[in-house]
Amino acid sequence: MRRLNFHHLHYFWAVAKEGNLTRAAQSLHVAQSALSTQIRALEEQLGHPLFIRSGRNLLLTEAGRLVLDYAESIFALGSELQMTLQGALQANRHLRIGAVATLSRNFQENLLRPFLGRAELRITLESGSLGELLERLALHKLDVVLTNQAVSSDAQRPWRCRLLDRQTVCLVGPPRTTGQSFELRRDLPQARLIVPGRSSDIRSQFELFCDSHDLQPNICAEVDDMAMLRLLARDSGDLALLPAVVVQDELQAGLLQLYAEIPEVAEQFFAVTLQRHFNLNILDELLAQRPG
Repeated sequence: MRRLNFHHLHYFWAVAKEGNLTRAAQSLHVAQSALSTQIRALEEQLGHPLFIRSGRNLLLTEAGRLVLDYAESIFALGSELQMTLQGALQANRHLRIGAVATLSRNFQENLLRPFLGRAELRITLESGSLGELLERLALHKLDVVLTNQAVSSDAQRPWRCRLLDRQTVCLVGPPRTTGQSFELRRDLPQARLIVPGRSSDIRSQFELFCDSHDLQPNICAEVDDMAMLRLLARDSGDLALLPAVVVQDELQAGLLQLYAEIPEVAEQFFAVTLQRHFNLNILDELLAQRPG
């Protein structure tokens, strides 16, 4: 077999990611006819069709999916090589972090606090969905992804998923005016609750706890975003279900009060990285931290 033409492979990779020849040609700044010719040349060299047409879109064949897996690995390694050759010193001065949009801002700040104010360090913090952030991590556009969901490794993506912290989930609300303490099984059914949305692992654990103890919670609001959940907990007068770290400032200031911890319900915080060929010292230092 002739030596693989990586220029053709890059064009294939771009078309596979876009799923459309016209959009890929525009992003690559080449003529659509020239791009189509490059793809056909790669198919002839490999001896397999890589796309099938579906309306205006292009779908990968079985061979195309296999080639895409290899292309992802090849271009990810190329990005890592480029970053490394630009200088390890420069790389260690820039820490690129992705955090899922539902992750507590307070947790992120606690984790990053020892690094804030360092004159030699620049931090980039991006927010997005887990899938989007992992895609950027695979291309070495991020150094680490922070998430509250464990990520499993596979043959194409050798993720390293590290547990950073585990925090008990609580009920918090306005300061109580009476001296009587909140008794979870007695008082929970009468309380108005603001809870995370159904996609949240906290919500699933809470429902399992309620089912196992024959409790019927009175849910008045469901909120996916932790920042909004924090605001509603502070301002609504209702009880909110969340990790205490989310409202740590309000608890310390006396604006909110801890009513009860929910047994067996906790949120876990993970750091996802790639298996790297070169160490990034500042990243190792970050992952050695325990959020305060």
